[in-house]
Amino acid sequence: MADKYGPIFTIKTGVHRALIVSNWQIAKQCLTMNDVENATLQMLRRKQQEETQQQKSTETKTFASRPKLVSSEVMAYNYATFGLAPYGPYWRYVRKVAMLDLLSSHRLELLKHVRDSEVQASMTHLYKRCMESYSGAPKKVLVDMKRWFGDITLNVVFRMIVGKRYEDKQDEKGREALRSYFDLTGKFIVSDAFPILRWLDLDGYERIMKKTTQELDRVVQGWLNEHKSRRSTNKRRGDNKDSDQDFMDVMLSTVDAAEELPGYDADTFIKATCILSLSSIISTRALVLAGSDTTSVSLTWTLSLLLNHREVLKKAQRELDTQIGRERLVNESDLMNLVYIQAIIKETMRLYPAAPLGVPHESMEDCTVDGYHIPKGTRLLFNFSKIHRDQHIWSDPLEFRPERFLTTHRNFDVRGQNSELLPFGSGRRMCPGINLAMQLILLSLAALLHGFDITTLADAQVDRAEAIE
Repeated sequence: MADKYGPIFTIKTGVHRALIVSNWQIAKQCLTMNDVENATLQMLRRKQQEETQQQKSTETKTFASRPKLVSSEVMAYNYATFGLAPYGPYWRYVRKVAMLDLLSSHRLELLKHVRDSEVQASMTHLYKRCMESYSGAPKKVLVDMKRWFGDITLNVVFRMIVGKRYEDKQDEKGREALRSYFDLTGKFIVSDAFPILRWLDLDGYERIMKKTTQELDRVVQGWLNEHKSRRSTNKRRGDNKDSDQDFMDVMLSTVDAAEELPGYDADTFIKATCILSLSSIISTRALVLAGSDTTSVSLTWTLSLLLNHREVLKKAQRELDTQIGRERLVNESDLMNLVYIQAIIKETMRLYPAAPLGVPHESMEDCTVDGYHIPKGTRLLFNFSKIHRDQHIWSDPLEFRPERFLTTHRNFDVRGQNSELLPFGSGRRMCPGINLAMQLILLSLAALLHGFDITTLADAQVDRAEAIE
């Protein structure tokens, strides 16, 4: 459609209008310019800000909101999960808490032992499998790598949020509710396109969502009660080690220190924010209708590309041998030196962003984009797959060439600073878990490539053709 209709066009999704942007310059305009103002006034205002050295972020509020979907209401505590919440005082408050207290560099540093231990535990499991089949000579072991990557992600995120491994949970109903949660949030619901039909629940999904949400709330409330009890015990003992605090502990401390929580009670605030932390790292299915586990999907794409480009795989392993050697294991402090592996990850996210259309925004007021009038309430989708393959920016855009991020595009990052490369989005609504996701992706891939030789059955190419699962 972008090839046919151009870099900006609108479609109707039921009764809703959606703006599709497939050009990085227009995307930047949507994310960083306040299009409601006259261009002359914008220039004057920017000049005044520069003169007084008080210029703040130019991120526009126009597209800072989210559409109100049925899944966001039913499964996200009535929009209390801030990744799905409309723009307003509550969203601003929770965003501040998430960025400063939960997903800050300091908090991630305190919990880096969780990532290290889970990655090494998974490596040990692979090693044992190899040794079980060892009979005097090396032998290949067949491994479902998407599941292996997914297990690492789940266990890391669960330990960081609630202090327990996902595999350690024995509550089968709770596990099923969690699996259903990620599945249901990715379903197309008729009433999202035609709200007037919601009372009929034509596809039956809202009824299933309510049942799943009730079960999941039971699980999350159980975690919260455990933390409250442990917190009370630790206070009596005078034991309050910051390094041992998981996200739920931090949220309880935040609630204690807060004078007022805008809009929701304390328990709802904590549960919704912890579910956000889980979903922002594990999955964005709630809104993109494509992809599932974004971290494991990115890792699976990376490994698939490496297996189809063996020279790149060997070059990555040579970098690991040079920077780390073979006498010890990879740890997080090594990642900054693995520039070629970083380039591989960037190139993978360029070609195959885990959320190809990004997470939808919604305009809060009338505005102008690229000369077009955009009415209030219009939904905005960024066509990242198209933006990332712009031949004016990327030479041979369909080719897998990590070296471009060591030469012509060496200053590009994936953290929203370059509108030509936006796998995590940008601006006010950029994925809050980007730092954790990147650390986990880099560490998992580096440890795997450093520890094992990897190939496919019969050394065949990985089939990357699209299919319906």
